[in-house]
Amino acid sequence: MAVSEFPLPDVGEGLTEAEIVSWKVAPGDEITVNQVLVEIETAKSLVELPSPFAGTVQKLLVEEGATVEVGTPIVSVKSVGGSVELTAPGSGEDESHGMMSDVGTESSAADDAAAAVADTASTIANEDDKPGAVLVGYGTGGHVSSRRRKGGQPAKAETAAASSKQRPASVPASFASPIIAKPPIRKLAKDLGVELAEVAATGLAGETTREDVIRHASQASVFRNIETPAWGDEREERIPVKGVRKAIAKAMVHSAFTAPHVSVFTDVDATRTMEFVKRLKNSPDFAGVRVSPLLIMAKAVNWAVRRNPTVNSSWTDKEIIVHHYVNLGIAAATPRGLIVPNIKDAQDLSLFDLAKALEQLTLTARDGKTQPAEMSNGTITITNIGSYGMDTGTPIINPGEAAIVALGSIKQKPWVVDGEVRARYVTTVSASFDHRIVDGDVASRFVADLASVLEEPALLLD
Repeated sequence: MAVSEFPLPDVGEGLTEAEIVSWKVAPGDEITVNQVLVEIETAKSLVELPSPFAGTVQKLLVEEGATVEVGTPIVSVKSVGGSVELTAPGSGEDESHGMMSDVGTESSAADDAAAAVADTASTIANEDDKPGAVLVGYGTGGHVSSRRRKGGQPAKAETAAASSKQRPASVPASFASPIIAKPPIRKLAKDLGVELAEVAATGLAGETTREDVIRHASQASVFRNIETPAWGDEREERIPVKGVRKAIAKAMVHSAFTAPHVSVFTDVDATRTMEFVKRLKNSPDFAGVRVSPLLIMAKAVNWAVRRNPTVNSSWTDKEIIVHHYVNLGIAAATPRGLIVPNIKDAQDLSLFDLAKALEQLTLTARDGKTQPAEMSNGTITITNIGSYGMDTGTPIINPGEAAIVALGSIKQKPWVVDGEVRARYVTTVSASFDHRIVDGDVASRFVADLASVLEEPALLLD
């Protein structure tokens, strides 16, 4: 057997260093090609590195918590036949051995339940699942061989699936033994601080779904926010500035002290937007897709950018680059900090496709799977501060862009309509601009255009 060393790779976007967050293997472990070796934290995201070797782990060369430069050997492996070309998920040997994917296809409820039971059985001893992660230059990590029975046979779940058909469609998970939930759902619950045993499962075969976890987390947060946690025994806590927090600090300082910011605000009667959102939610064409006022704002930004193109620009020392496309950034708060993934070429998307893109972006960010390429080359950003009950703010522009829009909370307030005071849904739209590029009149017209769409969404039909 040849001993091979695995150096820290550049996972994209000019990575120079990364922190070793957690090892997924130990010396002496038998590993397969594409098995996840280690989880690293770059300046933008958490990434799981798959093994390009099959063999035995000889030594972990870097300790957890250490920050190393790209190219530094991090693990040595006694490999079988040296390095092996990675395979894409769902191809080759994995399919022939019946390995089950965490991402469901359009299968029956019984099939979904069977897969869920099998996934649960394989992870019941360890709640930390190991989903695949796209790694630039190395393919996808796939799922490790521990997810497979000896002899290459999938876990037998037909009996569990068949018996689960006798259960009601909605069964409190506390009565289920074991809890039927796929590893990604377990990870989501862990990230949101949700006990799966307390979640009411609504899957057709009694499995816990992503929506169940999110709904429970939303309900629990109301009571969780009432509680005031006690301070620890130590008088001070020191948090290392690294990873995402270090990247956020660098970007915000660069933006705030390089681009002269100017902000404008306007109150908007968003009653018709709320009515439009309600109609979309009830429409069969939007079944299964999350619809919210953020969707209307995203579409409004696409529309207003065409009318005020300089807000969708970038500044260089020699020229202003006006983008004739919209890579729409959505500021997302995650357990690791603020990230701004963007929807590429959002201007070409229909309202339905934009809704799907927003939902996928949000779920990916919440699961900690946003890749560096998904956060690059943004042209304009929206921050939905209304989701935290805030009315308005002065957001800092994402570096490399010329504008950021903030959507405040939408509340019923007294509003004068045709000389009469009525209860209307009112919000505040605010935006910050790079004053080197955007003059006050353009900034004002852009925000006024956004307000016009929220007041009358029919403008989007133009």
